[in-house]
Amino acid sequence: MKILYFAWLRERLNMSEEEVSPPPQIVTVSDLIQWLRSRNEAADLAMQKPELVRAAIDARIVDHSAPLAGAKIVALFPPMTGG
Repeated sequence: MKILYFAWLRERLNMSEEEVSPPPQIVTVSDLIQWLRSRNEAADLAMQKPELVRAAIDARIVDHSAPLAGAKIVALFPPMTGG
């Protein structure tokens, strides 16, 4: 699956996207965030408050309990503000 990073996540990770193949036990957005954090120190630091990270699966905003089954693109981004 493709992971897209936006705003300060992109800046802190120094990348806007990556292709990943999570292990089978990674079944929710929450699992994915924890797995991404475990892979490298920059991701761990960038997402040390996972509750601040918002997610979308295939262009649909979801919560952290959303299943990843069949997901092609997961976008991770900070909270959005109005204006």
